[in-house]
Amino acid sequence: MALVHCLPPVEDANARVLILGSMPGTESLRQKQYYAHPRNAFWPIIGGLLGISPAADYETKTAALQSCGVALWDVLQVCERNGSLDSAIVARTAVANDFAAFFAAHSRIGYIFCNGAAALAGYRRHVMPHLCGTAASLPLVPLPSTSPAHATITRSQKIALWRSVAKALAVE
Repeated sequence: MALVHCLPPVEDANARVLILGSMPGTESLRQKQYYAHPRNAFWPIIGGLLGISPAADYETKTAALQSCGVALWDVLQVCERNGSLDSAIVARTAVANDFAAFFAAHSRIGYIFCNGAAALAGYRRHVMPHLCGTAASLPLVPLPSTSPAHATITRSQKIALWRSVAKALAVE
């Protein structure tokens, strides 16, 4: 089994929305970029919703996300996993990121969106029991995974559900 470590968060002190994955896939880790696999629909979906060109370079895309009030991170800091699939994560090796510190530094976050069922389950299992105060009561919104491995619904169905991110940003 390979020991894998997450990427640092894409963050801004004024972030209002946090989008969580479980652990980046091997291509994302290799490139040190969130959602780097060419068939992952994250950048086309979020780009379409927030007016960010999916063809832009990574630094431009992440800067645009930050200016929109979006932070990206992963539930897990480290785990053992062969390949990219969430189902390959060895549960007993999973260690969560420090969300108490993250939320203390990002007090404007009002919504947490989970990119896929594994991110949602991991957050509920590894993070929620350790949170207190405002962070413990943040709305947790499940979204269908943008991974190419999650093909049970169409891209247009995913976009319709992911619109909730844009709506959350428009609330302020």
